Amino acid sequence: MPRLGIWTVRVALVLFVGAAAVPLCRAGDKVAVGRTWPADQQISVDQIDHRAWNTLLAKYVDDQGLVNYEAWKASQTDVTALDSYLQSLSRADPQRQAAREAKLAFWINAYNAVTVRGILREYPTTSIRNHTAKVIGYNIWDDLLLHVGARQYSLNQMEHDVLRKMGEPRIHFAIVCASIGCPPLRNEAYEPARLDTQLSGNARRFFAQRRNFAYDAAHNTIWVSSIMKWFANDFGADSAAQMARIAPYLPDEHARRLATSGAASVTYLEYNWKLNDQKTAAAATR
Repeated sequence: MPRLGIWTVRVALVLFVGAAAVPLCRAGDKVAVGRTWPADQQISVDQIDHRAWNTLLAKYVDDQGLVNYEAWKASQTDVTALDSYLQSLSRADPQRQAAREAKLAFWINAYNAVTVRGILREYPTTSIRNHTAKVIGYNIWDDLLLHVGARQYSLNQMEHDVLRKMGEPRIHFAIVCASIGCPPLRNEAYEPARLDTQLSGNARRFFAQRRNFAYDAAHNTIWVSSIMKWFANDFGADSAAQMARIAPYLPDEHARRLATSGAASVTYLEYNWKLNDQKTAAAATR
């Protein structure tokens, strides 16, 4: 998710509180998932098995990408299964040689699995933003850490320092921050052999939803998810290039023609931070 400019505020608060001689802790306790593995037991990302994650997704994620957090949390067996999968991810050594597709699949699966684990830890909750303290306290994006190889990675580090640097903008339609405004969570794990098909399918599905994309060809106007604003540079140097980059995934020929025209005015849609929860969605339809 977008990095928030909070460090200036944090420093100012530290100075203010320090002047008052009141102790101040950093942004809350860290929470680590996974485990440490001895160096001689670590393996290449290519060798990580994602079948356990695939089984859990098939069981708890519906065809709309919504998660049955209530049932998942109630099953200690499946919470333990998720923890075991996270421990298996920890065994990877990111420094070893591995195919690009395997690296992308690994880190996308890791991001999504850690996010789900973080929500299960807090559930019931209405939004991940309830757990993203900006100055003092636990921030799930910075303080929930996955052991991988010789270090720990936060969700922000997985997204910004690893995945975004791999030059594949379609990751933004695959990593899911547990919110309705995110792309739908696939009810299957990402696999290196099918990754390109999965990522392209995600992008088409994302832009087919009116909450993420709409257009008015007569007035040269496009409305698009705020994801395209937050990560604009990942898609191109300017608005025209960014719209052209997503054009192949837009829902019809008129939309694709407008996106590649270079003449569209782009407006960003409001992001929905409500939890991607099956129970919440069902209640809203009653």
